[in-house]
Amino acid sequence: MRQLSINRIQEGDLLGKTIYAHDGRVLLGRGIPLSSAYIERLKKLGISIIYIDDEETKDINIEDVVSEENRREAMISLQHSGEAVRIGKDFDGFQVKKAVDNIIEDILFQKEIFVSLTDMRSYDNQVFAHSVSVCVLATIIGKALELDKSNLEALAVGALLHDIGTVKLPKELLAKREGFTTKEIELYKSHTAHGFEILRVKRDINLLSAHIAFQHHEWMNGSGYPRNLSGNKINSLAQIVGLADFYDNLVNDGPGHKRTLPHEACEIVMGCADKLFPLNLVVLFLKHIAAYPTGCTVKLSTGEVGIVVDQNKSLPMRPVVRVLMAGDDPNQDKAKEYNLVEDRTTFIESILE
Repeated sequence: MRQLSINRIQEGDLLGKTIYAHDGRVLLGRGIPLSSAYIERLKKLGISIIYIDDEETKDINIEDVVSEENRREAMISLQHSGEAVRIGKDFDGFQVKKAVDNIIEDILFQKEIFVSLTDMRSYDNQVFAHSVSVCVLATIIGKALELDKSNLEALAVGALLHDIGTVKLPKELLAKREGFTTKEIELYKSHTAHGFEILRVKRDINLLSAHIAFQHHEWMNGSGYPRNLSGNKINSLAQIVGLADFYDNLVNDGPGHKRTLPHEACEIVMGCADKLFPLNLVVLFLKHIAAYPTGCTVKLSTGEVGIVVDQNKSLPMRPVVRVLMAGDDPNQDKAKEYNLVEDRTTFIESILE
């Protein structure tokens, strides 16, 4: 399996991962040959990244840190919760907690966790997929910090619902991919206060989760919002969710912005240490993130083009790369692999999308 930009998909390519709508419905199932009509439809839906299966990469298994079913259940619970809030009704906190508990169980079950999967997101499910991914990333950090059960659940619930306040915003604002105007920025910022007001009255949800929704855009240097809090005045769980939210927004298209490549996002996050987020939190987070996700196509300093087939968890910037296209030397072996931890003179020049 490999990851490709939607613009590089060819008619007849086999879909490698099922694509879901925001309510859990299957849009396209794994193994379906992609026709030109399907490809155009996916483009119109706003999907920029696709996984395909082919002969050269059929042995590459790109696993998520949580099951496909549990991601889908979490998205469904978010969809139901958001719809209830939108029409002025209460939502089922038990359903949210059940979805969160399944994610926590998946993550606690694993000994070593390394995130190396890029979401296939559409305009339709972007907000829901983002919230689930933030929940997963925050829970991974929470596990690494050895949070107790109560705080881990409050963290995961707060992460899943951190953007619940966006249901109060215009849909056209959330669908926008160009930069926001000054007026739109101020309107978007209001989602934190809306989220706090929605969650603080929920007796079946820990008040800590409401504070996460309120403070997840507060930054250490005081430049965040809504209250310009700084340093240890920011709730520690909100800082975790803020970091997970910041990274996930970097690597995916979202309201008011376009995606950044994962290795560039890792560099940006590192540059934010002790400015936006605590250094120890940033270092811990990046230990669990693949700078070059498994399945992505890269250009090497040798001139060869290859695909990332495995990760070196001790050095996330130095994965294992299988050559797919030889460089200028006709005698180069197309079938070889580089372990970039061992081959220190070879490096990745760029990701090819």
